[in-house]
Amino acid sequence: MSEAQIQELATNKKATPLTSFYSNAGGYITAMDVKEGDYVAEGGTVVRLADLSTLWAEAQVYSSQLSFIEKDGQVIVQFPDMQGKEIKGKIEFVNPEINPDTRINLVRVTIPNTGNQLKPGMPAYVIIKNRERNSLSLPTDAVIRDNKGASVWVQISGHKFKYRMVEIGLESNDRVEIKSGLKNGDVVVISGAYLLNSEYVFKIGSNPMEGMKM
Repeated sequence: MSEAQIQELATNKKATPLTSFYSNAGGYITAMDVKEGDYVAEGGTVVRLADLSTLWAEAQVYSSQLSFIEKDGQVIVQFPDMQGKEIKGKIEFVNPEINPDTRINLVRVTIPNTGNQLKPGMPAYVIIKNRERNSLSLPTDAVIRDNKGASVWVQISGHKFKYRMVEIGLESNDRVEIKSGLKNGDVVVISGAYLLNSEYVFKIGSNPMEGMKM
């Protein structure tokens, strides 16, 4: 009860059949846990409120990309339901638990909800910008992936190619980072890599050998 209500009770010396209780917080009602006639225990929840002036945008990030995310990096959030709408956000939390099935982690970004234009549950694209760095990359179609990892076909001479395992990193704009397995100057099959691999398996078998002549 407020101080004014207590003072009024002390002055009138009489209790009223109804007593008003005022919330010390504002927001949108998301749940009402009691109804008329219910008994509310001390410390029990009567109503749940949500402050929508600030929202969270959750982005799905592969575990291989987590090491490249900077907590103070610039974050842009776009909304397909609101064309041209972009909001700058801040990384608030990175989930320490990774989904073992999808190898995906969740990154939580705080964004202001000016004018309450955004609604909880809206789809969003989260763009995290980090410092630029130089790295070796290939078109995604050049990298063959299976349950054993990632590989490429490297030309060793003329029409002779070699199957080589590589370690991949970030992916962006139809290109994938090659962290190890290649060096500058290697000639990699970019167009038709999967066709070349299928032909090899058909002729030689499922275990790639040292080289292949086409």
